[in-house]
Amino acid sequence: MNRIPLERTDGDTEIRFRDCFSVRYIQSASLLCRLGYAIEKDYTESGQVSPESVLSHEAFILNSVLSTVAFLESTINELYSDVVDNVYPPAGDGDEALLQRIAEGWRNEKNFDRAPVLTKYQKVLVIAGKQPFPEKDPAFTNVKNLIEIRNFLMHYRREWVVLAKGRGPLSQERTQGEKFGRILKHAFKENPFAGRNRPFFPDRCLGHGCAEWAVINSLIITDAFFSRLNLPAPYEGIKKELQTR
Repeated sequence: MNRIPLERTDGDTEIRFRDCFSVRYIQSASLLCRLGYAIEKDYTESGQVSPESVLSHEAFILNSVLSTVAFLESTINELYSDVVDNVYPPAGDGDEALLQRIAEGWRNEKNFDRAPVLTKYQKVLVIAGKQPFPEKDPAFTNVKNLIEIRNFLMHYRREWVVLAKGRGPLSQERTQGEKFGRILKHAFKENPFAGRNRPFFPDRCLGHGCAEWAVINSLIITDAFFSRLNLPAPYEGIKKELQTR
């Protein structure tokens, strides 16, 4: 676990440390992704699966996706908190000036908290004088779609799902599920436990392929983010543990 210990503040009265939940979240997302993959692999090899395994698979995949976005949010929030509190450990020459520039460039905590996740990443890069992610960057687009999926799941409102349409002209997309189906239908391998007559989202979407897609693209973005800042990623020491299968 990546923690930043601090000295005792007043003799023997208090010892403090700063936890790093971003590491917990990406470890959880990767582990859950692997567990989901193991169930799918067993099913592929045996052709059999128990109802309990199907339920476990759904829980693993759903929470892997949620944990991945929590990782993205906590990573940028922790960086911001550390630079504002002046406790981010510099790794090389020029780091202190860079961190100070970020801290001074975005002092308004309320404004930071209200900003969308990817806006935070982009604005920190701009403040630091680094190149932001192009809007059409494939990984950036994938993460944007991932965050939309998480937001839909976390703030879920029931909606009608169209299973079949008549022979007339196709109507415009009426639901978020239809939108996700259009955008992501060929982005990853579908959930093998969902029948072909089921809608793409959420049934055929939420399988190991989706969870793996989420973890990999999120790490691509955070790796590139810290590389552009020339700072070590908080999960650098456990990178080899973040396998998805």
